[in-house]
Amino acid sequence: MYLCFMLPPQDEPYNQLCFYTLSHPDPAFIHQHAVDAYIAQTAGTGTKPISIVFALAGLYLLIEKNYTGRQIQQAHQRMAAHKKHWPFISLPAKRGGITVTEVVAVPAGPQRDEMIHAWCAAVWEAYGAGREAIVAVTEALLK
Repeated sequence: MYLCFMLPPQDEPYNQLCFYTLSHPDPAFIHQHAVDAYIAQTAGTGTKPISIVFALAGLYLLIEKNYTGRQIQQAHQRMAAHKKHWPFISLPAKRGGITVTEVVAVPAGPQRDEMIHAWCAAVWEAYGAGREAIVAVTEALLK
């Protein structure tokens, strides 16, 4: 899931963040965290359930299990190997108090990396009502 290039101009902050995360030297692959937070935060009625579930699974694995982006990418691959009906996750009206615009406003480097993590945590917290369903499907598919 590299959702990042050729986005409309209103997504320019996300494009900037993608450039930063894809060129990041850390092999932990921080880009995956940005993708998951962005998808979960901007999901709409037309977003496929699998996209929402995978984004939230990534946030769960980061925030509660301390997975790296690379480990989350591998988890997504294992989850995708199971053809399954994905649970419906209700989209909360507010999806975190941090936006991608605020993330890219922070200077590049450790401060921005910390802000990406804070963004992920804020988005994950906003989906609290769907936590049990996400944990259950993620854990079941990663066994």
